[in-house]
Amino acid sequence: MWRSSARAACVVCQHLANGTYGVRGKSPLQKLHLVSRSIHHSRHPLSRFQRLPLRISTQPFSALNHLPLRSSKLLLVKHGSQPHRTFWLARVASRLLKLRYLVLGSAVGGGYTAKKTYDQWKEMVPDLTEYKWIIPDFIWELDEYVDFEKLTKALPDSEDLAKLLPDFDKIGESLRSLSGFLTPGYNLISEVIGASDLLLLLGSPGDTAFRATEQGCEAEKQYKKVSDKEKVDQLQEELLRTQLKYQRMLERLEKENKELRKIVLQKDDKGIHQRKLKKSLIDMYSEVLDTLSDYDASYNTHDHLPRVVVVGDQSAGKTSVLEMIAQARIFPRGSGEMMTRSPVKVTLSEGPHHVAMFKDSSREFDLTKEEDLAALRNEIEIRMRKSVSDGCTVSTETISLSVKGPGLQRMVLVDLPGVISTVTSGMAPDTKETIFSISKAYMQNPNAIILCIQDGSVDAERSIVTDMVSQMDPQGKRTIFVLTKVDLAEKNVASPSRIQQIIEGKLFPMKALGYFAVVTGKGNSCESIESIKEYEEEFFQNSKLLKNCMLKAHQVTTRNLSLAVSDCFWKMVRESVEQQADAFKATRFNLETEWKNNYPRLRELDRNELFEKAKNEILDEVISLSQVTPKHWEEILQKTLWDRVSTHVIENIYLPAAQTTNSGTFNTTVDIKLKQWTDKQLPNKAVEVAWETLQEEFARFMTEEKGQEHDDIFDKLKQAVKDESIKRHKWNERAEDSLRVIQHNALEDRSISDKQQWDAAIQFMEETLHSRLKDTESVIEDMVGPDWKKRWLYWVGRTKEQTIRNETKNELEKMIKCNEEHPAYLANDEVTTVRKNLEARGVAVDPCLIKDTWHQVYRRHFLKKALGHCNLCRRGFYYYQRHFVDSELECNDVVLFWRIQRMLGITANTLRQQLTNTEVRRLEKNVKEVLEDFAEDCEKKMKLLTGKRVQLAEDLKKVREIQEKLEVFIEALHQEEK
Repeated sequence: MWRSSARAACVVCQHLANGTYGVRGKSPLQKLHLVSRSIHHSRHPLSRFQRLPLRISTQPFSALNHLPLRSSKLLLVKHGSQPHRTFWLARVASRLLKLRYLVLGSAVGGGYTAKKTYDQWKEMVPDLTEYKWIIPDFIWELDEYVDFEKLTKALPDSEDLAKLLPDFDKIGESLRSLSGFLTPGYNLISEVIGASDLLLLLGSPGDTAFRATEQGCEAEKQYKKVSDKEKVDQLQEELLRTQLKYQRMLERLEKENKELRKIVLQKDDKGIHQRKLKKSLIDMYSEVLDTLSDYDASYNTHDHLPRVVVVGDQSAGKTSVLEMIAQARIFPRGSGEMMTRSPVKVTLSEGPHHVAMFKDSSREFDLTKEEDLAALRNEIEIRMRKSVSDGCTVSTETISLSVKGPGLQRMVLVDLPGVISTVTSGMAPDTKETIFSISKAYMQNPNAIILCIQDGSVDAERSIVTDMVSQMDPQGKRTIFVLTKVDLAEKNVASPSRIQQIIEGKLFPMKALGYFAVVTGKGNSCESIESIKEYEEEFFQNSKLLKNCMLKAHQVTTRNLSLAVSDCFWKMVRESVEQQADAFKATRFNLETEWKNNYPRLRELDRNELFEKAKNEILDEVISLSQVTPKHWEEILQKTLWDRVSTHVIENIYLPAAQTTNSGTFNTTVDIKLKQWTDKQLPNKAVEVAWETLQEEFARFMTEEKGQEHDDIFDKLKQAVKDESIKRHKWNERAEDSLRVIQHNALEDRSISDKQQWDAAIQFMEETLHSRLKDTESVIEDMVGPDWKKRWLYWVGRTKEQTIRNETKNELEKMIKCNEEHPAYLANDEVTTVRKNLEARGVAVDPCLIKDTWHQVYRRHFLKKALGHCNLCRRGFYYYQRHFVDSELECNDVVLFWRIQRMLGITANTLRQQLTNTEVRRLEKNVKEVLEDFAEDCEKKMKLLTGKRVQLAEDLKKVREIQEKLEVFIEALHQEEK
């Protein structure tokens, strides 16, 4: 009996588990009634004690009719009684659980869809945070000039204002009453919509609700397939119209803001606000870069400060892009010709007027006037050609230009020469390599923004610069790609998708931060910036590239490019400038340590300071020329002048006059030759001697060491100053005329006043004759070779020619001994006689050799004879006073040497006066001019003041200057950020 009851209970459980009475799916066994589980499982504790029959109703039910089941009664057992259980609660709970999951899933899906829609609309809204700069700076500084505390005190109190305002409480009550009328209807509609949704989800039996939903989804999908393309086209057109609308609004606002800022800046210039204008951030940063560019190239100072480096192939449109950013046609132009021959650094900043200025010039070029624009282009071209050395096409010298104007983006750009693939005629052979080295030197800077310009109208495979940029910046973290001439590209390129591939970075082997497409005109050099901007805007409005979404709106126009480049530039500046300042600080410490170790007792004087020190020393040495004593000047001048003219006096005046037979002829010959010499040669020779003497004395003062105070670092500079000053100095032309008169008068005087002058003349004559005799003996010794003493002592011999000359000399000496009064010239028959005598001894000799040897032999004989006559004339002053009357002694040669000696003394005195009174001052003036020219010529100073010490001091000065300017710039940058 018990077993049959258990079977019946199990059947009921199985029916409940497998039935489809209002519930789809199978219920798990553990959710069955407790009794059925205990009966089914024989090991359940209740199965051991329950033996009474169990009556259970198997009538079917549903969740909607709520039919109750018959209750089953349990017998009391040892462990207590089991309460009555029903199964309709489990069914209702399962229904409710399914409803909860559906509602929860719908809420999650709806929330995700709403968030995605919100994000899409958020991306469509333009980001206006970039245009904070539109608000003028003076608005942020109003609190400095307006006392808001006094203003707030002057305003009425809140209670007074409250009396003037309407009664908001009454207005709120009326609104609440109105909402009371509207709330029931709104709640009713909400309930109806909720009930309909609940019926669709829960009220339909079986799969009815789900089938209806699936049918609706299929119809919706079919509708979407039909209308998706039209909707996309409509949305794109609408989006394009909206973007263009916002772009025009933005341009209008920018134009208005530009005018307002111009007015404000003009007021500031006029001093209305009575405040001192500070340098802008970009001007301060540009000064740092200019200081670095002036750094001595011999020291390794590769700075890593950010710049915008504009690179591209030749004629790719680099200059045009730069002009569009600067808003002026400032660069020279040429069709197919290389115009950018050296790097041009352009500093863009904001100002009240659109002007341009070179770093080393004070002239401002008004960029709103065509005359100034033409002058600026011409000046840039002249500077480029000057910077290019002979035999070169491009130069590494940087031209620094500053451009200011309302609305210009603040940045520093460097326009580099265009990269070429072939060196054409007229170019230097190394032009291609030089351009590559210049471009790589700028792009190797890890903080430089590379603005890569690519011509869109040529095949991509012809690009040279993209490979070079990809090598310098393989990750593209600091590269901005610009595609120019997009209008020609759209017209000529067969597949517009290539342009899309370029802008998406899929065609060229390089990566970039951003890709831009611009149009910089129609190729006409006479186009204005405004016409180019209008043409660019009109082109992109009608371009299929933009309508077909091949290009995005933020990737077109030079305006967007300028904003993007400026943002990247300042971002890089903020990220790297402090690190660079620390690097220069470390460099400064290293240089200071090196100076302390190598030059502990010397001041750190840079090249300019050393030049000033050398300049003072040179001027002091020039002034010291005026302190030379007159006696010293006259002694040097007289000695030097006689050394210069003594040969002429002996050979052309004294010797010819001494060959005469009587004193009258001697004096006549002397007077004539002295007059000719004075008129033609003597004054010029005297001036030359004076000028050379001045040079020697000046050089002596410049080059002589002054003990421990001497600094050999100035030697090269002093020598250059001396040479240049002497080169520029010219003696007074009138000095020769006055000197000629003085010398002529001095030589005409023959009256020796006392015995002292007579003895001085004899001494002067003896010294001169001894000097000439010594020179003659030396010449004869060279002609005939060493004598027998030298041959035995030094083991030297005579050559064949010397042997012949020695034999000739001996023969001629015999002739002179026979006739001591022999004239100076050898007759032809005498020459023949000498030759035959020599041939008789086996010596063949040429007649010319005989005459040449005779000249020296007779000269020695004459000088010895003149010296003997000079000794006789020592006691001849008495006969001179009597004019040699009744005396065989004639000392006219002593009178001649006295006249020469007196002329030398008077000439030396005259030249000394010219030197001290005129020429030294003129030389000092020339030295000052030369020093001023050298001071302005930096290259000259670098060549003349060289060495490790100068270089180290120069580096220290530059590093300190750069570090100080960087610190000031960083402080200003932090203040602007605050």
